[in-house]
Amino acid sequence: MSPWARAAALALAAAAMAVAQGQTVVDDSGASVRLARPAQRIISLSPGITELLFSVGAGAHVVGVSAYSDFPAQARDLPQVSRAQGIDLERIAALHPDLIVTWGSGYSPALLDALRALGPPVYVLEPRSFESIARSIERLGVLTGSEGAPRVAADFRARLQALRQRYAGRPPVRVFYQVWNSPIMTLSGGHLISEVMRTCGARNVFEDLAPLVATVDAEAVIAAQPQILVTAESGGVDRGALDGWKRYGRIPAVADGRLVTLDADQIDRGSVRVLDATQALCEIVEGARGPAAPAEAVRPGK
Repeated sequence: MSPWARAAALALAAAAMAVAQGQTVVDDSGASVRLARPAQRIISLSPGITELLFSVGAGAHVVGVSAYSDFPAQARDLPQVSRAQGIDLERIAALHPDLIVTWGSGYSPALLDALRALGPPVYVLEPRSFESIARSIERLGVLTGSEGAPRVAADFRARLQALRQRYAGRPPVRVFYQVWNSPIMTLSGGHLISEVMRTCGARNVFEDLAPLVATVDAEAVIAAQPQILVTAESGGVDRGALDGWKRYGRIPAVADGRLVTLDADQIDRGSVRVLDATQALCEIVEGARGPAAPAEAVRPGK
């Protein structure tokens, strides 16, 4: 038996024991969440959570989701209980959930308190790292009684390790990640997307900033001399968010035509698919180490 198979078997045994004992798991907020039996009626309050629940095999038990929960396709037909305007607490209560899984920083503390006041256990998920995603897969597996969750987590870690090994020791490439273009907003080194970059042997040019999300000016970006400019849009469709940089030919990324639009549905949701976005970025970063690309936007798969 391989080390990964052995680890998966041990994790599966631990998960089965946890469910049998009604074991408590600790969520990403540090709170304890305990179920006497596997959840049968689950509310998911972010698209990424919906993806994770389906990935561990608990999709059949999801009875309500947030807006934009569109992957896998089955999720599109589920009742939506939260939108940009807020959470429909009455609709959630009417669905009689026995577990609510929510995105911690996606909602105010007052809304989280209101969810807890409904009665069912609330699991708070906050995917800040690759390892936190793997742990969430395992914990959701415990809460849902999923026998497949340990294997999903093991496969996730194995694929991540393969990417790290492939790009370890490669010459570093400077990357600027744009969250918004007016004002110019970026991410610091504490964000998951910076870990994506590091996996590829790239460096976030603003990794040392204190806020997780920070506002910068064009002069700071020019001074950082990024070799790749990156943003993300749903489906990876280039909607021109980086076009404003094209007039700054002294930025290496602009001179070499490395203006990249990744798939936001993959990189932003904190689901298993973040590794698809990581692989796409790693290939682009590797290209930046070689001959310059043509002077046009570079997209994954091109």
